[in-house]
Amino acid sequence: MQPDSTAPANDGHDQPGDPRYLPIGEHGLIGDLRTVALVGTNGTIDWYCCPRFDAPSVFGSLLDAGRGGSFELAADVPYTTKQFYFPDTNVLITRFFADDGVGEIQDFMPIEGDTSEADRHRLIRRVTCVRGTLPFRALVAPRFDYARQPHSVTQEGGLTFFESPSLTLELVSSVPVEHDGRDVRSRFVLREGELAVFALDRLVSGVEPRGCPLEEAERLFTATVAFWRRWLSASRYRGRWREIVHRSALTLKLLTYAPTGGIVAAPTTSLPEQIGGRRNWDYRYVWVRDAAFCVYALLRLGFTEEAEAFMGFLDKHVRMEGTGPSGPLQIMYGIDGRSDLPEEELPHLDGYRGSRPVRIGNAAVDQLQLDIYGALIDSVYLYNKWGTPISSRRWDELCTLVNWVCDNWDQPDEGVWETRGGRRNFTYSRLMCWVAIERAMRVAGQRGLPADIPRWRENRDAIYRDIMRHGWSERLQGFVQHFDDELLDAAVLMMPLAKFVSPTDPKWLSTLDALGGSLVSDSLVYRYDPELSPDGLEGPEGTFSICSFWYVEALARAGRVEEARLAFEKMLTYANHLGLYAEQIGHTGEQLGNFPQAFTHLALISAAFNLDHALG
Repeated sequence: MQPDSTAPANDGHDQPGDPRYLPIGEHGLIGDLRTVALVGTNGTIDWYCCPRFDAPSVFGSLLDAGRGGSFELAADVPYTTKQFYFPDTNVLITRFFADDGVGEIQDFMPIEGDTSEADRHRLIRRVTCVRGTLPFRALVAPRFDYARQPHSVTQEGGLTFFESPSLTLELVSSVPVEHDGRDVRSRFVLREGELAVFALDRLVSGVEPRGCPLEEAERLFTATVAFWRRWLSASRYRGRWREIVHRSALTLKLLTYAPTGGIVAAPTTSLPEQIGGRRNWDYRYVWVRDAAFCVYALLRLGFTEEAEAFMGFLDKHVRMEGTGPSGPLQIMYGIDGRSDLPEEELPHLDGYRGSRPVRIGNAAVDQLQLDIYGALIDSVYLYNKWGTPISSRRWDELCTLVNWVCDNWDQPDEGVWETRGGRRNFTYSRLMCWVAIERAMRVAGQRGLPADIPRWRENRDAIYRDIMRHGWSERLQGFVQHFDDELLDAAVLMMPLAKFVSPTDPKWLSTLDALGGSLVSDSLVYRYDPELSPDGLEGPEGTFSICSFWYVEALARAGRVEEARLAFEKMLTYANHLGLYAEQIGHTGEQLGNFPQAFTHLALISAAFNLDHALG
């Protein structure tokens, strides 16, 4: 890792602990709609899985600084850095400021239409000196299969090959490199206006290795910029927070797996919710809930193709029938639609700043989470409204889901937060079962489709009465986490957003006050209190950023617009330097959990959209 003598200044974002690890928020994201790489503000790629999001890591020093592997590229003198995205794109620029000059790295992954080229997953790093003269150094140190597989290095015809039993990578460089049989190093000097290029490709069977001269790197840079700007031009958002909303949209697009249309919850695994804690999970899968909410956010902005692609993912990979442990639907699927996601611990990896265990796979796949039915059917309702009308076959499948919900809505489940402390009667789960039936009834009415409306209405109304009777606490004057208890849960912020209650209903307004007095801290919202509501997991956690944006939207809908605007502006100060959010915010404002998280960015889009509307 980087020597102390050249350690960059982190502009006040320093985080205590092992200096070999950057703070989680000190990263940017690049990708090719199949996989991504995290690039630190020090120029190091410390997370990269190839050839897709859920593949084993090639660079994983984010989870083990000593063993994980990385691709370092930086000025070879003391420096400070700043990082930004090339405007309206996912091309990342890292700038190095030193006494004798200014340099920058342009990191990007071309979006290739040709299948053979897309399978290369080309990662391009262009480094240039823009002022003065700067020395640079590079270290390419892959560690295949989460640092479990050995590899060899060979050079041939100006190309360098890293070969492991499961994957071979090809490195092209416009400057000389040397290797020691395991890693590749280079030192070079650039004067003002000079460029160097490093390109790392996956070697694909039957496809010839290829170089990447400066001219080709320029062409691919121009094409990648054009791709992202062309995609973003479809946005209809013209509100007050256009730049941050568009950054969130670009991030959600990066988390889309183009071959199937699936949207991953986050591109990382095991980044901790508490430094040194055990709340470390693998988020590189398609959660029905998260992806359905993403469809809502992207549809609001005008991106109908992404919604269509996710509907295609459901159509091809998700069987809406059967009676497995979680009903007709699983809560999550692999990005290729697979249903088997066994959870495994990797004891040879230390974890981020010693946060063990490192997990791959996710045992929550077998949980019963009833809320996913409401999330999914709501997305179908919105797509039917703003996208393409639902097909007859899809309607028949949807009716099967709704009938299953009618039979099972009163079961206890693990809930939206995937607790591991046993099944409970979660208020939020009941709420989303109500949404599932209510939205299906709307589609049937709008399209004149056949449905057992009397049965559906009977169950919808029964759920409403059940929530009002058992989900309400007279003592707290608020809706609660589980039926017939006295615990608050930020998930109930979805009640007015889902149109279950009026945003000005006295019961809701008192709930909003109760949540504000108990779970809100400087606009940041905790999910719940794990000490009062044991969830089967060890240790505390930070505030949950999606809940903070739900809170903004609930305030706006309740007419507390100035309060909502201030809370929203405060939340924007908790973003990282690029406008990206992890799952949670820690006690001193640091990003915690997997990064960046789709759930957070879709909630930001929704909050901005509705706050704009409330402000007029």
